[in-house]
Amino acid sequence: MSAGRASAETLLSQAQSGDEAALGRLLSLVEKGGEPAQEISRHCHPKTGGAFTLGVTGAPGAGKSTLTSSLATVLRERGFRLAILAIDPSSPTSGGAILGDRVRMATHAQDDDVFIRSMATRGNLGGLSVATSGAVRVLDAAGFDWIIVETVGVGQVELAISRAADTTLVVLNPGWGDEVQAAKAGLLEIADLFAINKADREGTEQTERELRQMLSLRSSQSDWSPSITCTVATRGESVETLLDNIIEHRQWMEENGELDERRASRAWSELEQLVIARLVREASEMLTPGNHPDLARDLADKSTDPVTAAAALHKSHFPKRTAG
Repeated sequence: MSAGRASAETLLSQAQSGDEAALGRLLSLVEKGGEPAQEISRHCHPKTGGAFTLGVTGAPGAGKSTLTSSLATVLRERGFRLAILAIDPSSPTSGGAILGDRVRMATHAQDDDVFIRSMATRGNLGGLSVATSGAVRVLDAAGFDWIIVETVGVGQVELAISRAADTTLVVLNPGWGDEVQAAKAGLLEIADLFAINKADREGTEQTERELRQMLSLRSSQSDWSPSITCTVATRGESVETLLDNIIEHRQWMEENGELDERRASRAWSELEQLVIARLVREASEMLTPGNHPDLARDLADKSTDPVTAAAALHKSHFPKRTAG
């Protein structure tokens, strides 16, 4: 066993007592993966369920970081302890997060009841690292009341965050612009709430009307109707109202069992991600051309084709499965 110099159990106990260094160590080990991360998960999972996870997403430049910071201020005023995971673009050289968490959330950096951490996407297609769910689990087990996961807002990240959070907040700006394309890609379908940020700009009312019209046309099996809050995060305007709307959604989910269903689905989704990641690694190792010189030659001289070759490889490595 060993999660470094201290056991996972010891580090978790220290983190629950407010030791930020121990919490940071746990998160670093989760990001690295392997046996230490598995050990941490085993200890943390039974202690989860107390924190509420809010996902914040939207197009770059929408003001997600400022709005997240403003939400953190209101949460602290109400006496909650919270953690913020800022999912940043990965550095092309180091794989680490480029944007500095404490630069973007400087007003909370000295607050012992606000923990801020940047995590790199590490090239994940959905914009969320596979380790994000593990990090949320650690923060939950450590005793935080709220966890805010703020994403980079690119690619298919909206769909990914909806599978990683209890409630998903989509942040838009007046005028929509290119965000209409994101809406067509499914952004409207996954949002539990909307914030039209920078609402002091021209076009806010029109944007709200357009959004309500689009929401009225969407197909949904849920009885929940997403609220729309117009905010000016730089001045904290309507952020109290936004938080009240988030809490209302939480209460609605708790009352009808939706919250438990979402969390169960989230756990299964994480399992799928982890299994797929393992299989991809195994497949990458299996597909090294040097390991199959005869097959590589047969493909080159066209004595076999890729589909037939794939079926043969699959059958040789997984003989009890049916090649598809």
